[in-house]
Amino acid sequence: MKPVIYITRKLPEEAIEPLLEKYTVRMWESASESVPRDVLLKEVVDADALWSVLADRIDEEVFEAATKLKVVSNLAVGFNNIDIDVAKEKGIIVTNTPDVLTETTADLAFALILATARRITEAENELRKGNWKSWSVMDFTGMDVGGSTLGIIGMGRIGEAAARRAKGFNMRVLYQNRTRKVEAEEEHGFEYAELDTLLKESDIILIFAPLTPETENMIGENELAKMKKTAILVNVARGGIVNEEALYHALKNGTIWAAGLDVFEVEPVPMDNPLLTLPNVTVLPHIGSASIRTRHAMMKMNLQAIIDVLEGKEPENRVV
Repeated sequence: MKPVIYITRKLPEEAIEPLLEKYTVRMWESASESVPRDVLLKEVVDADALWSVLADRIDEEVFEAATKLKVVSNLAVGFNNIDIDVAKEKGIIVTNTPDVLTETTADLAFALILATARRITEAENELRKGNWKSWSVMDFTGMDVGGSTLGIIGMGRIGEAAARRAKGFNMRVLYQNRTRKVEAEEEHGFEYAELDTLLKESDIILIFAPLTPETENMIGENELAKMKKTAILVNVARGGIVNEEALYHALKNGTIWAAGLDVFEVEPVPMDNPLLTLPNVTVLPHIGSASIRTRHAMMKMNLQAIIDVLEGKEPENRVV
């Protein structure tokens, strides 16, 4: 009997074709909607491998239902959607997709910085509504990016890639991280700073930290109050790092100038989220790694991890 692989999103045929000869592959029917919880719990019962995405909650209930499961291959660099402790306890391997999305996500981060600072979305929307009547001296004026100070929270691979881009904009780069990056400091002139200093001195704050118990809600009312009134907060990491209620009030009351968000506490973001009502918020639907080349590379990495585990080999990108 062929090992069973269950995939929680509809993927391109070419992504799964290498599996079809040796494995039984079952896949959720939608490319854009999450597999229902009851369907997931049913499908994992006899699954040897689970190919998941970051929107899937792979918790103790799933692991208890999946009596044959050997590997969860997550289509993301993050894995906060998976209960790693339970997986480890049950001897189930978890893999992710690091490195391959570094440059693409750094590109998106800078696109979001520029769009937010220069009010690109707001200006485009007004043009499309027919509200552009004449050139104006101060309409849609934004903040300069070039020559400003960028503060990066979470200086991993993606953070370093974004920091290198910042040097092309002649920006001063401050960073906060669990460990100092001495080589990057010496080579590129990046400056390590404690969080309070980074918040007070940065014109633009860019979040790349992983979502952990230590980073959850790390940017709240107190932290936002320390930022400049002209500051821009950009989050391309995970929504739970920023307290959205505090951010809403800070933006509405002018505590900070603007925010660019690719991630939210709840995804997809509910349409009644008050942040969506503010003109000084630029929003995206979690597309940090969404280039064609990168997404195909991520799928290839997931596929290889599944094959390796099912063939008794050690996968390259093992989390636990």
